Amino acid sequence: MNYVVPVLLIAVLVTGLFKRVNVYDGFVLGARKSFDLTLSVFPYLAAIFIMVNALHASGLDVYVTKLLSPPFRLLGVPEEVVQLVLLRPFSGSGSLAILTDVYKQYGTDSYVGRCASVIMGSSETVFYVASVYFSGTRVRKTGWAIPIALFCNLLGAVTACLLCRII
Repeated sequence: MNYVVPVLLIAVLVTGLFKRVNVYDGFVLGARKSFDLTLSVFPYLAAIFIMVNALHASGLDVYVTKLLSPPFRLLGVPEEVVQLVLLRPFSGSGSLAILTDVYKQYGTDSYVGRCASVIMGSSETVFYVASVYFSGTRVRKTGWAIPIALFCNLLGAVTACLLCRII
């Protein structure tokens, strides 16, 4: 597997030579555009990270989790993974930390561990992805994109727990 990157690099260089494209200038132009994208995305990402850290530091995330556990329980989602369902749209690393805690406390083969695993695999960090995509395209009115993505995350979590209960 150590040969994949060098082979890919050589393939790009050879293709550039055959098509008579200045590969170095193309690389520099791409790097410049990625720098501009990074600058436009940064404020959105900073806002998400600050909000997630503020919720966690204030302890509000625990209260929200306790408040929403009964409705989630009615939908078939165990109380132990409600915080994961709520945090996943905001933070990939934060939800990975919750997943690790679930594994340590309940095990990977437990019902709760399986639910958490499938939730992680069937959901997305909606706000991160939206900030990257929409800032890159300069879209300001997101319309129904974020509410639909959040609903799909919720539907995926409920379906995940249902399937884990059946299987």
